[in-house]
Amino acid sequence: MESKTNKGRMLWWQLSLLGVGCTIGTGFFLGSSMAIKKSGPAVLIPFILAAVGTYIVYDALGKMSVDNPDKGSFRSYAKKAFGRWAGFSNGWVYLISEMLIMGSQLMALGIFTQFWFPALPLWIGTAIFAGLGLLVILTGIKGFEKFQNIFGVMKIAAIVMFIIVAVVIISREMNGQPSGINSLLDTYTNFFSEGYRGIWLALLYAFYAYGGVEVMGLLVIDLKEPKQAPKAGKIMILVLTIIYVLSIGLALVLVSWKNIKIEESPFITALEKFQFPYVTDIFNGILIIAGFSTMVGSLYAVLTIITSLAEDRDAPAILAKKGKMKVPLPAIVFISGGLLITIFMGFLLPEKIFEYLITAAGLMLLYNWLFILVTYIKLMKVSKWERAKTIFGMLLIVITVSGTLGEHASRLGFYVSLFFIVIIGIATLVKVKRWGSNKSA
Repeated sequence: MESKTNKGRMLWWQLSLLGVGCTIGTGFFLGSSMAIKKSGPAVLIPFILAAVGTYIVYDALGKMSVDNPDKGSFRSYAKKAFGRWAGFSNGWVYLISEMLIMGSQLMALGIFTQFWFPALPLWIGTAIFAGLGLLVILTGIKGFEKFQNIFGVMKIAAIVMFIIVAVVIISREMNGQPSGINSLLDTYTNFFSEGYRGIWLALLYAFYAYGGVEVMGLLVIDLKEPKQAPKAGKIMILVLTIIYVLSIGLALVLVSWKNIKIEESPFITALEKFQFPYVTDIFNGILIIAGFSTMVGSLYAVLTIITSLAEDRDAPAILAKKGKMKVPLPAIVFISGGLLITIFMGFLLPEKIFEYLITAAGLMLLYNWLFILVTYIKLMKVSKWERAKTIFGMLLIVITVSGTLGEHASRLGFYVSLFFIVIIGIATLVKVKRWGSNKSA
């Protein structure tokens, strides 16, 4: 079991803000375009359902963290509940999910940059942001926290700015000043235009927009009062849900969902036709900041989990070795390799790579969330209500995963995630056999 520490320095609201910084990113600003294209105006339902599912997962993780604060978080809890094999497999599932998330964020950053520089190849943009992200990680945990807190505020400010601009445009329309927006009647007459199937297909992209709460589980160890972890998560998820649903709802009033483009943020699309000077440029800049901060959050998560695995001998021990900068440089090299693979894929498959990555990343993340819920029921004493709530969360995740089989592009992402699960399963079996032979020896 990983070592514990009592050197926490964060207050609950700082953890909430850090959670927002690690969560709001391209999964929302760009992934929401995919959700809208799948389900039309009814996209609000998947986002609300995903919020409920996210709350259930974080509530379970938060309670386990309060009961046993540990830097290994969900991986350590899985190990305690089911044995070493669970800690090993759970850690690697999460590691690969974050590597894929990191890749999808990089691709999205490249896409956002092309808004200003259309001729810039996708792989060059991603390479620049990958290098900058590694520099932030090298500053250590204090630099990471300061960076994410500042950008967390900026991301909330960006969404609030969009909401204010949208409300001003709508109020002008209502006061008889034609502004070219869709009427509420036109927008929501066919609320279920894509049917219930559209909601089913959009669930994954809605869940992906909330990806990042598990990073808060890794940071609970830094709280002054670990008992306030559930409070920090509840406030964060409530804030996210309100601004997600309100901003998407207003975007669909400003522009028809049929005009939303998968390769462009719905908020940029919604503002473009009104030709406000510099507004779309400012918003695109903030989207880049948002995507960069969540990419850095994924880098931090990968660094944390790979060193945790290495310390527990579930990964090569050298990956946990720290140099003079108190940063595990071998782990940084490992992460850099993953970034290089992403950049190379962006060079080979610039058109579809983001959609494939976001699907596979979202699925791997949900597998991890499902294991968190299973661990919670096994490890903690739960009431009948908590058990029912947790089972509902599991069912919601299973339904979301099954939705990826409904379309060709997302189906390919499902097969990619399945491939990684099989590889991890084989590696786990090999490790279990090795552990058994060492005991017998």
